[in-house]
Amino acid sequence: QGDLAESGGRSVESGGSLKLSCLDSGYIWENCGMGWYRQAPGKERELISFRKSNDQTMYIPSVKGRFSISVSNPDNSLYLQMNNLSIDDTATYYCAADRQGCYGPSWPPASGMSRWGKGTQVTVFA
Repeated sequence: QGDLAESGGRSVESGGSLKLSCLDSGYIWENCGMGWYRQAPGKERELISFRKSNDQTMYIPSVKGRFSISVSNPDNSLYLQMNNLSIDDTATYYCAADRQGCYGPSWPPASGMSRWGKGTQVTVFA
């Protein structure tokens, strides 16, 4: 299936912007859905955004209007543009994907998608 590898995480001042990248070492077009999760210290992992192959997207309320998910098939990459970052956005960000089941009634699964990257750290400071 290949691996997913995130990059772009770093420390940034509150109000700043970052763009995270997720490189799929397989064929990104084989994924029917991809998404970004994050896990802050002491908190559970949460799905913050996903994009299906039909261009349907989802954002949780706390990031809607600030974050934007996109994909580039030529670059074999998924992106997360993050603007107006706040301290509450500090977390490890993970890229994930599924190659099937994305158009069923229970997608994305509560247990998470099937393919995962190792994460990239985003730290927002005041």
